[in-house]
Amino acid sequence: MKSFQNIYFLGIGGIGMSALARYFLHEGKAVAGYDRTESALTRALATEGAQVNYEDNVEAIPELFRNPETTMVVYTPAVPQEHPQMEFFRSAGFLIEKRSQMLGHLSEGKYVMAVAGTHGKTTTSTLVAWLNHSMGMQGSAFLGGISKNFGGNLVLGEGDRLAVEADEFDRSFLRLKPDVAIITAVSADHLDIYGTYEAVVEAFGQFAALIKAGGDLVLKQGVEITLPEGIDIWRYSYDEPCDFYARRVRLLEGGYYRYDIVTPDGVVEDCTLGIPGWINIENSVAAVASLWCAARKRGEEFDAEALKRALAEYSGVKRRFEFYVNTPRQVYMDDYAHHPEELEATLTSLRGMFPGREITAIFQPHLYTRTRDLYREFAEALSHADKAVLVPIYPAREEPIEGISSEIIAERVSVPCSICEREHLAQMLSEAKTDVVVSFGAGNIDAYCEAIAEQLRQKA
Repeated sequence: MKSFQNIYFLGIGGIGMSALARYFLHEGKAVAGYDRTESALTRALATEGAQVNYEDNVEAIPELFRNPETTMVVYTPAVPQEHPQMEFFRSAGFLIEKRSQMLGHLSEGKYVMAVAGTHGKTTTSTLVAWLNHSMGMQGSAFLGGISKNFGGNLVLGEGDRLAVEADEFDRSFLRLKPDVAIITAVSADHLDIYGTYEAVVEAFGQFAALIKAGGDLVLKQGVEITLPEGIDIWRYSYDEPCDFYARRVRLLEGGYYRYDIVTPDGVVEDCTLGIPGWINIENSVAAVASLWCAARKRGEEFDAEALKRALAEYSGVKRRFEFYVNTPRQVYMDDYAHHPEELEATLTSLRGMFPGREITAIFQPHLYTRTRDLYREFAEALSHADKAVLVPIYPAREEPIEGISSEIIAERVSVPCSICEREHLAQMLSEAKTDVVVSFGAGNIDAYCEAIAEQLRQKA
């Protein structure tokens, strides 16, 4: 690919796009881009040297980035093709590539450790990156969330290892050729792209087929896809005996756990993950399996004691099982979950962590199409709480669909359920009886997390 000095990003504030933008800033390129709204990510990019604009007109593009000979364009599929800036770049003959294409270029010549799945992939890929770093294997990473250990979504380190989150949206993950891949889950999601659950399953089979010959697939127990030949296939689970699993899981104070990790070579005893929640035990087992595979193929030492230290020091990802308040009188946690299986997994995890306590679940649905396709499943998942609160749908890239709203979920929830505007959540919770509160959503509900936390801290 031709080397360009200037890189323009359409959708620069996206979590994956911002990691690429940071990478090119580090490489000394001139970086600019458009995003629909200002955010903490876009503000951070601006302080790091990127020129960010929030107007969709062509005039907002800086002059430096209007020459197709010196500038290439990277876009996220969330930006519509009829976007005025996209139309300008296309008509002027710029080289335009999807984020996934660029990630594919940057992964060439690397030992790629890719994590895919309809949920769980951000925590798991961040764990892989942290274990690589903390256990001495180093390497780089493009992450789908803000790692608390690294303080960002981009990791630049020595060595050829590259941990990446392989996103199934718009079949983006089919641009990668992993050496070792993890598949955490295959559920009915992104049906606006795939159409049917069977098409989602087929795409994950295509992703597995891209693993390099002699490579490894770490597959969640119970996930069934077409398995390729010429690679090693390993199964993992939370506590069901298979190639990799946890045993002797013990609940500690505050929702943390101690457990053993069983591998084909033996048992790593008394691991303690630095973040709470049983679902994160399962994610840690998957991450450990991928490092075990890498060590086995590359003739490297798999240091059990270093592994235990790294797991204990892992501090998680922003908006993934993130606790703001955790006291015996009041708990508040925020999570990015936006699929019914994610909501159910988190709520059942909270039940295990805080037995006997009352759980209030707050949910902001993400996308009209996802709500249309899965509103019954959302209602069933939210019914695992004691009380539920819904806020209006976050549309992201979509226009409203007639008859589709948060109300069609609320009226099917089997526990007490209400509707509340996002900006009124903190006041509503301050006046309500609360114990364990969890907010969910991939939209902009997180803008009110601190206000909610402040009210609940006062109660605590």
